[in-house]
Amino acid sequence: MQGLDRAGRDPRRRRCGDGGTGSDPRGARAVGGCRRLSGGCGAARAGPPARLAKAASTFNGVWYTKLAQPREDKTVVPDQDDGLRFSAAGDASPLVQRLADQLRRDILVGRLKPGAAVKERDTADDLGVSRTPMREAIRVLAKDGLVVLRPARSPVVADPTLKQVTDDLTVLVALETLSVELACRNASDADLEVIESLHQRIGQSYSTLHPADLFGIDMAFHRAIARASQNASLAETHGAFLARLWRARYLSASQRRNRERVLSQHQAIMDGLRARDVDASRTAIAAHLEPLASHIAEVYDDPDARASHVLAPSDGV
Repeated sequence: MQGLDRAGRDPRRRRCGDGGTGSDPRGARAVGGCRRLSGGCGAARAGPPARLAKAASTFNGVWYTKLAQPREDKTVVPDQDDGLRFSAAGDASPLVQRLADQLRRDILVGRLKPGAAVKERDTADDLGVSRTPMREAIRVLAKDGLVVLRPARSPVVADPTLKQVTDDLTVLVALETLSVELACRNASDADLEVIESLHQRIGQSYSTLHPADLFGIDMAFHRAIARASQNASLAETHGAFLARLWRARYLSASQRRNRERVLSQHQAIMDGLRARDVDASRTAIAAHLEPLASHIAEVYDDPDARASHVLAPSDGV
C-alpha cells in the first residue's frame, strides 16, 4: 500500500490548487493564487460558491488568478434610466453598463482629466468590483471615443484636439438636422410624446438636478429626436457622434447660462416637430446648435476650464 507523506496525506490525491499530483512543481503556483483569492480553500467554500476563472494556459500547466463573478454587492455605481443611458454598451451586462456610466460621469465632471491614466485594477478596487467587468466598461468607453486603449499600458482619457472636436461637431450638426427633417415626416405620436416629456423634465429639473444629470436628460432629448426619424442607421450614427462629443458638449454648457434661452430653443424644436413643419424644425435646430462651435473653442482656449470644470446647478445645457 502506498505510504502517506509527512503531513499524513496520500500523495496520489489531487488537492485544491495542485497543478498535478504529489510534489508536482506546477501546484505551487496555483496554491498561491487560491490563497490570494479567498484566504485558502476553506474560505472559498464558505458562503456563496466562488468560481475561479481560467486566466491563462501554458505549456506546463494551467493557473488561475481571480474570481469570475464580480462583487456586485460592493459597487457604489447607481443604475441609470435606460432612456438616459449614454453608451455604446449594447448587450453589456447591467454591471458593465453601470460601471461605464460611472466612468463617463467621472470624465464628464473632471474627476478623470484628459490624458489621465485609467488604471484598471485601482479603479476596480475603488468601486469594489473585479477587474473583468471594469475592463469591459473601459472598452465601452473606448468605443464611445472617451478612452484611448494602449498596448501593454493603462488606457488614458481621450484628449482630442480642437480640430478633431470641430470635425465631429460638423458631422453631428448635419445628423441632427437630418434627424429633425425625418422626424417631421416619420415620427409617431408616441415618439413626439417621449420628446415632449424629456423637454418638460429639463424645465422642471433645471435648478434642482446635478448638472451632469440634467445634461443627460438634454442629450436624451436629442437622441429621442434621432430615434423618431425611424431610421436606425441614422439613430446609431448620431448616438456614436454624440457620445464622442460628450465631454466637449458638457464643457460648452459653461458658456451658456441662460435657462430661458435653452428652454425656448427646445420649445421651438418641439413646436416644429408637432406641426410636422420641416423648415421650422430645421431653423430651430440650427439656432440651437450654431453656438456650439464657438462655445467649445472658448473652453479650449482656457486650459483650466478644459482640464476640470464642474458646472453649477444654474448652468445651462
